[in-house]
Amino acid sequence: MTNPVSLKNIRAGSGGVPLTQKRESLWGDAFRRLLRNRAAVIGGSIIIILILVAVFADQIAIMHYAKQNLVANNSAPEWVLKVFSTMRPYAQVNNDYPLGADYAGRDLFSRIVYGARISLTVAFIGPIISLIIGVIYGSISGFFGGRVDNIMMRIVDILYAFPQLLFIILMLAFFRSTFAKPDPGTFTYTMSQLDSRLGGMLFIFIGIGVTAWETMARLTRGQVLATREKEFVEAARTIGSSDLRIMFRHILPNIIGPLVVAETLAIPGYISTEAFLSFIGLGVNPPTPSWGSMISDGSAVIRTYPNQAVFPALALAITMFAFNFLGDGLRDALDPRLRGTQ
Repeated sequence: MTNPVSLKNIRAGSGGVPLTQKRESLWGDAFRRLLRNRAAVIGGSIIIILILVAVFADQIAIMHYAKQNLVANNSAPEWVLKVFSTMRPYAQVNNDYPLGADYAGRDLFSRIVYGARISLTVAFIGPIISLIIGVIYGSISGFFGGRVDNIMMRIVDILYAFPQLLFIILMLAFFRSTFAKPDPGTFTYTMSQLDSRLGGMLFIFIGIGVTAWETMARLTRGQVLATREKEFVEAARTIGSSDLRIMFRHILPNIIGPLVVAETLAIPGYISTEAFLSFIGLGVNPPTPSWGSMISDGSAVIRTYPNQAVFPALALAITMFAFNFLGDGLRDALDPRLRGTQ
């Protein structure tokens, strides 16, 4: 005989789901699955640590990144000399520098700590610019379709014809030469001063922002084209909802997951782009530290002082691995086919 008490806890036609069990939201279910992904949790933890390091760099660094001590140039602590035994004939022992000092006697550890600010700034500003421009552009193209879609996508195809990295290099070279000696009071002077205050990051943001949104625009267009024909969108049109309401209330909330995942996976590309630009001398303005410029300086003496290139390269690699792990975890967590699974 069936227990009458249990019948009260069964919802009719729900497959036996208890009334007291509240169905979990999509984002709550995704977050639960994300926490079960060990690689994603490790990546997220590393990113949180890097953010704290960047925010509290003034307190963590043992000295200012530009402070020089020419007497201690190319020195290293005892433990570094044990790891890199080839340094012993060249480097002097100095335990005041945890990772050693560079050619100008600047502390490598402090410069790596401050360099986290540059990489993380690019890691967050790049996706924001890409999302804002790409989502707006792709949404308009996919929602209205027809001639509007055809014209807008041909513009994207034209922009895709230029190699992205070469386009950024040419753009930065143009900006740096144009804004080198502007007249006071002009627009170019204002932009030059703003770029100087940001340590040379303004034109990097512009270069990445101008070239990074095309992929996001294509992805957004495809998602909008697939979603605008769904039954709930047709129902919204039937009851007289405006195009703006349909876009922001019904379409965007259903496509934002894949877009966020795509941008998270693209973050290592933004970081490597900034590092490469700094490596070839088009990145941040010296003496502002960047892991790319530190690797460039260290590569010139990698045979005699390998620590000057290895340690910033490790910081760069760990950061990129962390974002890759988190991006893979978000992709799996937000996969609608895994909804309700363990």
